Amino acid sequence: MARSKSSRRWLQEHFGDNWVKAAQRRGYRSRAAFKLLEIQDKDRILRPGMRVADLGAAPGGWAQVAAEVLRGNGDIVALDILPVDAIADVTVLQADFTTDEGLATMRDAVGDAPLDLVMSDMAPNLSGMNAVDQPRAMHLAELALEFAREQLNPGGDFLVKTFQGEGFDAFLRELRRDFGRVLTRKPEASRDRSREVYLLARQLRL
Repeated sequence: MARSKSSRRWLQEHFGDNWVKAAQRRGYRSRAAFKLLEIQDKDRILRPGMRVADLGAAPGGWAQVAAEVLRGNGDIVALDILPVDAIADVTVLQADFTTDEGLATMRDAVGDAPLDLVMSDMAPNLSGMNAVDQPRAMHLAELALEFAREQLNPGGDFLVKTFQGEGFDAFLRELRRDFGRVLTRKPEASRDRSREVYLLARQLRL
C-alpha cells in the first residue's frame, strides 16, 4: 500500500530530526529522553533513593533517564500499553492504565510504600480531530493525577504531559489546589507545532 503524503512527510521529518539523531547517538530510545533531561537539568526532579512511577513509558526514554540518575539506588516502575524492552534497574510492565486491571497491575508493582515522583508522558493515539483528541488527552492526564494523589508521599512531585485546549485551565486549577507549586515546561525537544505542555506540580499537599 502506498504511503499517504502526510505519512511520508512525517517519516521525512522524523528521521531528519536532530533530536532523533541525537537520541540514536546517545543510545536513548526516543527523542522524549531529551525532554526529561531538560526538565531534570532545570528542576532536579530525580535524585538517587527515590521511588518513581513512569506512566506511558514506551519506548522507554524517560525510564532510561531516570535509571541513569538513580544509578540503582531507588525504585522505578514503568508501564505502557505497548511492550517496552527491558531496562536495567527498572521494573517494566505492559498493561492498559485506563482499565481497572491495568491500574491494579501498577498498584501491585508499586506496593505499599509511597512514591516520590509520578511521571506521565501518556498521550492518546491522535486522530487529527481536536474535538476528539483533546478530551482523550485530558482524560489521561486526569487518570495520572488521580494515581499521583493516591500514591505520592506528602511533598511528592507530579510531572504530566498535557495539551493546551479545552479542559487545560480546569486541570491546571486542580494541580494548583493540590500542590504547593505548579510550573509549566515546554522543552526544546518538543516539536514547535505541538500543543503539548508539561506541567510540573511540586510538593503534594496533605
